[in-house]
Amino acid sequence: MRIAVSADHAGVDLKDLIAGWLREQGHDVLDLGTNSHESVDYPKYGVMLADALADGRAERGITVCGSGIGVAIAANRNPACRCAQVSEPVSATLSRKHNDANAIALGARLIGPEMAIACVQAFLETDFEGGRHQRRVDQLSQLLQETH
Repeated sequence: MRIAVSADHAGVDLKDLIAGWLREQGHDVLDLGTNSHESVDYPKYGVMLADALADGRAERGITVCGSGIGVAIAANRNPACRCAQVSEPVSATLSRKHNDANAIALGARLIGPEMAIACVQAFLETDFEGGRHQRRVDQLSQLLQETH
């Protein structure tokens, strides 16, 4: 699977760890940066991740900032992105099963590396259930169309 990863300065170390783990698992990684601890603005990295999903450069995305909240908000501005901020494997699993999330956001200052990998693994190994959930996921796009 082709997976885009991005992070701000607070999440760069965790992003790099996740990217390495993904490569070890045989995934193709699109690293969108940042690649240093120099302060950057997190919205840019959420938007770049969503753009990679929208234009087909990636099938799934993982983005990291200090809390995971800011990059999730930024990524979700793109209607092609359904990014869930997760902090443990159950929420990562449910984001796929019920919401067909194509991206997750992690908080580098809130969870450790082992928990982050557990979240990523659950996210990648879980399929969307469809059924009654499909109708609700479809409504997310309809809401956007109705307001524009």
